[in-house]
Amino acid sequence: MKTRSKPGRRAKAAKKAPRGKASRAAAKRTAAEPARARKLANGPRKMKAYATFDLYLADQPALHQRLISVLRRFVRRVAPELAESVKWGNGCWLAGKAPVAYVYAAPDHVHFGFLRGAAFADPQGLLHGQGQYVRHVKVHRLADIDEPAFTALLRQATR
Repeated sequence: MKTRSKPGRRAKAAKKAPRGKASRAAAKRTAAEPARARKLANGPRKMKAYATFDLYLADQPALHQRLISVLRRFVRRVAPELAESVKWGNGCWLAGKAPVAYVYAAPDHVHFGFLRGAAFADPQGLLHGQGQYVRHVKVHRLADIDEPAFTALLRQATR
């Protein structure tokens, strides 16, 4: 013989907050859903397309322009064989058609990055990043540009 529970019991059980890591992750997903819906409603964000490195540079904030200009002169001096380009909305230096190094303007600093940087020797520990291949140096001000260390990194990139 089946016993029937009181009518209010199921409603209370359904209202209880689940416990544990999985339930916290589910709660985060649920909280993030309105943001995802807004992103989908507005469409995917498109990265800016620039025809030249000069146009990319001109579109950056003044502080970033200064840092990127110094890095640009540095790359021209150390690796004049690299061609300037714009890839993925960022300033980039190519060896032939292969991207070697890049600059990315973050809100409060500039990344000077290397597409195969994970394989580099980095005795000073300047490189940041956790991806399989790419690493970057964060440049907040001109004093952060350590020419001997950056030269060693760029030479590794052009081998």
